[in-house]
Amino acid sequence: MLGAAMIVNSDAIEWQEAGKSYPEGTKIKLLRDDDDGRTAILKLPKGFKMESHSHIKDEQHFVLKGQYEIGEIAHREGTYHFIHHGLTHGPFTSKIGAEILVVWY
Repeated sequence: MLGAAMIVNSDAIEWQEAGKSYPEGTKIKLLRDDDDGRTAILKLPKGFKMESHSHIKDEQHFVLKGQYEIGEIAHREGTYHFIHHGLTHGPFTSKIGAEILVVWY
């Protein structure tokens, strides 16, 4: 049986500090956080830098605004990136800042 639909207006959610695992200035809007996974919009500040890391769950990125870079590869608006769990990814930078829809499951 399928669960009920979930609808969230991200404009109604205030930006929060993303927390210790993110560089200072990184903001988050948490859209969903339950047993099946987590969905958020991350706002990366101009000059963002994050070291390589891995996760125990698969991760998806979709760039909504701006861009971020992994090495020399720029991920611009409209770019989708799927990262398998356990795969080391990064380092990440953002010269201009970005807003990214991130899904972990």
